[in-house]
Parts: sequence; structure tokens; C-alpha cells
Amino acid sequence: MKGEMEMTEDVVIVGAGIAGLATAVALKRVGVRALVLERSQGLRSTGAAISLFPNAWLALDALGVSHKLTRIYDPLCKGYVTNVSTGDVQQVLFPAGQGPRAVHRKALLEALAEELPTDSIRFSSKLAAIESQEQGGGASIAVVHLEDGTVIKSKVLIGCDGLHSIVARWLGLAEPVYSGRSAVRGLAIFPQGYGFKQEVQQFVDEGKKAAFLPLNDREFYWFLTSKEENMTGDPEQIQRQVLEKHAESFPSVYLDVVRHADLSTITWAPLMFRHPWGIIFGNLSKGNITVAGDAMHPMTPDLGQGGGLALEDAVVLGRHIGNSVVKNEGLVVPGDMAKAINDYVKERRWRAAGMVIGSYLSGWVQQGGAKWWMNFLRDGVFYKYVFGWVARRAHYDCGELPAVSSAKED
Repeated sequence: MKGEMEMTEDVVIVGAGIAGLATAVALKRVGVRALVLERSQGLRSTGAAISLFPNAWLALDALGVSHKLTRIYDPLCKGYVTNVSTGDVQQVLFPAGQGPRAVHRKALLEALAEELPTDSIRFSSKLAAIESQEQGGGASIAVVHLEDGTVIKSKVLIGCDGLHSIVARWLGLAEPVYSGRSAVRGLAIFPQGYGFKQEVQQFVDEGKKAAFLPLNDREFYWFLTSKEENMTGDPEQIQRQVLEKHAESFPSVYLDVVRHADLSTITWAPLMFRHPWGIIFGNLSKGNITVAGDAMHPMTPDLGQGGGLALEDAVVLGRHIGNSVVKNEGLVVPGDMAKAINDYVKERRWRAAGMVIGSYLSGWVQQGGAKWWMNFLRDGVFYKYVFGWVARRAHYDCGELPAVSSAKED
């Protein structure tokens, strides 16, 4: 039976993924309580694991949670890229102690959720409609209608509801488009350990790219991207398709990792992205309503920056809202929120669009083709020079959150 209830909140965040939880933590640290609405019955862990580069760890530092994860997950020190067709191997070095770390997605979500009051995440909450109500003097509030009849009025609404964001659609942002590629991802488990060092092994072939990297001594995150439009069936069938059809010519070391996959972690998904001009020229906000994470800038995974940018978004948004709270002596003033959100959008727009472009081009180059110049771009230019530059570029610092003396620690 559906109940009807009306609530009032300072901030409502739609989605309890990385962007949503990180934004709620950022706001808590500047003294603002946020209610997080999640359509699932619990924290989602789709994707099994995620790579986090130095920019992501700077954001996690600002959120006060990095120490929970750095003591568990070690940085990668180097990588090897094998051309499956020729057998050529290239080495990629990461700056000492600054390589990416592979992290269980669930561990990241739990580390963020632990920072929040237990009543700040409302599960099984499905968004039905959004409206904006003018309050006079240029101020407005967002009104959220849930499928169970609940109505929530909020001074700020932040859509962190992922690829098919309802909030992004309400803002008028164009739908994400298919990149022409898809990805299979999973975790492999070796109960007795495998003995690999902290290195990423990557394999490239015409129209295909695969890799595996260690999470710890026993678990590996692996993936395969290809131009295959659909891999149907249950996880065991998908695993068989990878082994027998898509990666049959790959080195045995990769096939062994796939054979040790935990079937419950195997997922297949098309790789989607938002056109960069949709981010540059689109309405990323309207008054006190905006988006963050994949709701703003879905991108292909080729630079490993989807999660990192979501964490950056959270800190930057928290910083701008926090500055407004400082100015207004600890209060969330609706009339000031539109400016804070507009400043956030200005700061993030070009950064996000640049990463979407970089990720798409990176995937295009890495998966290559039969033409010699594509292979030269990939092997002679990208892995020798560009990949290391990208790793260094990932040192982007999203800044620190302002100190709010009247912060309400729940």
C-alpha cells in the first residue's frame, strides 16, 4: 500500500553510488545534512572493482576517507602492454607511489557510507517526478515526488543517478550514446595466491583490449572490451564466450585469470558516453538543481577516470556549497544556492568534457585496427608517450573543503 508523506530537506541527492555518497560526505563535512535517495534495496556494487588514480585519492583525502583504503590497497608500480598479434611487449612506468590502485567498488561505497548518519540514506526510493517551485526574490526550491507518494521539498537537488539519470533528463541533457564497444568485467580469485607483483597486464588486438590487475594477493580485477554488440546468457555463458570466441588467441596468463572468475561478479554492458558538446553547451544545472558523476559526464572506461571524476565533482560541489554556508553563518540559503551550483558547473564543465574526449580517443587508439598507422599510433606513440602523460595529468587537485565552525556532526 502506498503511503503519502511530505518532507523538507536542505539537500536531496538522487543515487547512492560513488558520486552520491561522496557528495553527501562532502556536504556533511561543511555542516550540511543531505538525504540520499537510492532506488535499490541496499548499496549497489555493480562493476566489482574500480581503478583510482592520484586525482581520486586527493579527493578522498579531502573527504577524510582515503586512509581506510590506502592501508588495504597498494599502488601499481608499472604495467605491461602486449600486442597479441605481434607478441611485442611495452612497459609503462608509473611515478613512484603514485600509480593507480584497484579497489573493490563495494569497499569504496562502504567507506563513504560509514561517514554518514544511518538515517541519511533512504533505500527503495524510486523517483517519479521533479518540479521547481519559485519562492520569490529569485529563489526556488526543488520538489521531488517518489513512486510511493512521498513528496520532498529541498533547497538543493543533486542528480547522482547514473547513466540514465532522471535528473539529467529533467535538465534537458541529451541522452548518452553508444560508443560502438562493450565490456565484460569480473573478479578472479586464486585461493592459494598467484604471486603477481603490483603490475597491470594489458593485451591489445584488433578491435579488442583486455587487462587484469591485482586487488590483493588473491583477487584480480579483469576486463575485456570489444566491438561485440551483445553477449547474452548467464555469467557462465559470458565467461565461455570470452574464453572461446573473443580472447581465444590471448596469452594463457590472461585466459587463466578469466577461468578463475567468480561468476557472481561477471557483468556485460555496452560502453556509453555523452557527447562532449552536450556537456560544454548543455544545461548542467537549472537554479538549485544539478548533476554529478555519470549523470553529468558518462564516459568510456579507457582512462579509468569515471570514478575519479565523480569524487572530484563531490568535493568541488561541497566546496562551493560550503563557501555559501560559511558566508551565511552555517545556513543553507536558497537564494545563494543557484550561484554556488552555477560556480560548480563552470569549474567542472571543461574538465569533464576533456576527459570524455580523452577517454573516447584513448579507446579508439588502443583498440586499433588493421591499418599500419593505427598500430603505429597505439604502439609507437600512445603507450610510449601519451599513457605516462595521462598518469601524470591525473594529479589534478580538486581543492579542499572549507572549515565550517557551526558544522552539525550527526
